[in-house]
Amino acid sequence: MAKTPAAPIAPPPTGGTDLVNLREALEERYLAYALSTITGRALPDARDGLKPVHRRILYGMQILRLDPGTAFKKCAKIVGDVMGSFHPHGDQAIYDALVRLAQDFSSRYPLVDGQGNFGNIDGDSAAAYRYTEARMTEIARLLLEGIDEDAIDFRENYSGDQKEPIVLPAALPNLLANGAQGIAVGMATSIPPHNLSELCDAALYLISHRDATSDQLLTFVRGPDFPTGGILVDSPESIAETYRTGRGAFRLRARWEREEGTRGTYVIVVTEIPYMVQKSRLIEKLAELLNDKKLPLVGDIRDESAEDVRIVIEPKSRAVEPELLMESLFKLTELETRFPVNMNVLVDGVVPRVVSLDEALRQWLDHRREVLLRRSRHRLAEIERRLEVLAGMLIVFLNLDEVIRIIREEDEPKEVLKATFTLSDIQANYILDTRLRSLRRLEEMELRREYENLEKEKSEIEGLLASESKQWKEISSQIRDLKKRYGEATPLGRRRTTFGNVPDVGAVDVATALIEREPVTIVVSEKGWIRALKGHVADLSTLTFKGDDQLAFQFFAETTSKILLFASDGKVFTLEASKLPGGRGHGEPLRLMVDLGEGEEVTSIIPYETGAKLLLTASDGRGFIVGQDDLIGTTRKGKQVLNCDAPAKLSHIVPAAGDHLAIIGENRKLLIFPLVQIAEMTRGKGVRLQKYKDGGVSDAKVIFIDAGLSWQDAAGRSFHLAKADLADWIGQRGEAGRLPPRGFPKNNRFTG
Repeated sequence: MAKTPAAPIAPPPTGGTDLVNLREALEERYLAYALSTITGRALPDARDGLKPVHRRILYGMQILRLDPGTAFKKCAKIVGDVMGSFHPHGDQAIYDALVRLAQDFSSRYPLVDGQGNFGNIDGDSAAAYRYTEARMTEIARLLLEGIDEDAIDFRENYSGDQKEPIVLPAALPNLLANGAQGIAVGMATSIPPHNLSELCDAALYLISHRDATSDQLLTFVRGPDFPTGGILVDSPESIAETYRTGRGAFRLRARWEREEGTRGTYVIVVTEIPYMVQKSRLIEKLAELLNDKKLPLVGDIRDESAEDVRIVIEPKSRAVEPELLMESLFKLTELETRFPVNMNVLVDGVVPRVVSLDEALRQWLDHRREVLLRRSRHRLAEIERRLEVLAGMLIVFLNLDEVIRIIREEDEPKEVLKATFTLSDIQANYILDTRLRSLRRLEEMELRREYENLEKEKSEIEGLLASESKQWKEISSQIRDLKKRYGEATPLGRRRTTFGNVPDVGAVDVATALIEREPVTIVVSEKGWIRALKGHVADLSTLTFKGDDQLAFQFFAETTSKILLFASDGKVFTLEASKLPGGRGHGEPLRLMVDLGEGEEVTSIIPYETGAKLLLTASDGRGFIVGQDDLIGTTRKGKQVLNCDAPAKLSHIVPAAGDHLAIIGENRKLLIFPLVQIAEMTRGKGVRLQKYKDGGVSDAKVIFIDAGLSWQDAAGRSFHLAKADLADWIGQRGEAGRLPPRGFPKNNRFTG
């Protein structure tokens, strides 16, 4: 029997609480959290390139007076002050950020000068903050320059008892110079470091060409400049697209060189590894791959690093090409990495947006102009206050006796002074605070000189504030001074990351690289026996064969060559020259090496040539052009390339090096037509090359029509017809052709 459902329980009385929609409440609170993370923790400000934790660390060090050249202070003191006054997060997070600012392999231009163990490129962590000490670098001082001159705005810290800067004055484009990484809610940033000298050149160009694009600025900023060096192997087009859109990736490789050893041996020495790769983890990965036999070209790996990176890689044999060995390592290890680029920053310190190279520099330049204006106004106010004081002091010197009398005799000397000499409160107070020993003639002369100098400076500042061109001229001067201090000629300013191209070794496999390259002569008999003679043997008259067998094909190759074997049924097989039997015996049957069909014969056998093309022709006059790269196979079964309709067979394989095809049939008709009329395919029946009433193809030859047509008769005599004499035989593909010229061999072959 079913139970009667119970009545729903009434909600408890709400009293003084308010009912809210759960979805709306979650959305509101999550949005607040996301905005706090984006603006207050994860994304850098486009103007100074710093995240809040870095900005607070530098400002905290400024308060502690940890300028360059001063004594170091314990990092525990710095972390404690920053956490207690500005950054309400864990001490370890603050210390990790401080350590990274001090590591010369993490920061292109370190902002913290560390003393003690601050970690290393192997991935070892820094010592605890009670053991390490730090102070600011000159670069950090440039970021803070003018902070006490009303250059930027301040806000209350989290406890409301102190002020902290919203942004730093930033006398250098730190966002691009040092780069930035951060992960926020729903967005992230990843900006590589750049060369400061190149950024200065780009900024100067942008000042004079305010509408300059990223493509134009790439004339100066060639690409990222990582602190650990390396080689960038992206194309200029790819680099330009990344800077234009603010998104992309850079392909970075380790720098290596070949060191020669004894008796033709060599080793590869890696001297620079990609940015943010831990060397110890890299060595472990290399050793693991070597033990698992996944690096067949590598014999041994050693880490001989001291202060500099030195990873020694020994090849398996001296026959291994170093470029191929390194390409295999680049594919399998972190010797090659891709650095993601996502220039997502807080524009004007408020709006998160992905910016291009020109927008990032423009943000910094606009900020520098605002800093210049604020510092100039601050200085102007100081000058005006000082001029007011100096004007009062000059009055004192002109009326010194009366001033002394008023001060000695009057009960309210300040008011009397103001009334007598029309002075302001500031002037009267300064006069009353002045010591008697300062009232001497020499002091009066100094005051007049100071007054004149301040009047001149005031005039210059007023002119600067009134003229935008003067403002940009002053900023340009500051940038030139910056470039002079950190130019290409300085140790810190020289470019570390260079540019290169990926070597073309894609057609060479690992197995081939392990083979000693030596010349050989490939010999194939009519009954299908194959062998490889050492060296290039031109005279084969002394070569012996089994029984009544005789020579069918012979050509020169190398032990690293691949051999293409064409069967009469249109199949192509690939052989390795290094695996062929030697020339001491009669060789081995081809049928043991490839699955040659029953009753099928070898039509041709040639050495493989990268990028070359062949014309395949069937006996019925059909054919097409195919690239040799498309013929390479890896199995004994081969590749079916030309589809022949029985009884037709694959009859001719001709190098497609020319612009016209000369083809002659068994009916003794010759036709010459442009090669472009023949289809280029990877597999199929092809197109009709020549029309026959009966019979088929007798011979074919690809020629350059401007060079004419040559042939040999059975006696070995050579004949030649120029282009002008071939007009009767030049036609279109698929035509029948005409009888060949006088002297053409009776066997209808171009080679007699």
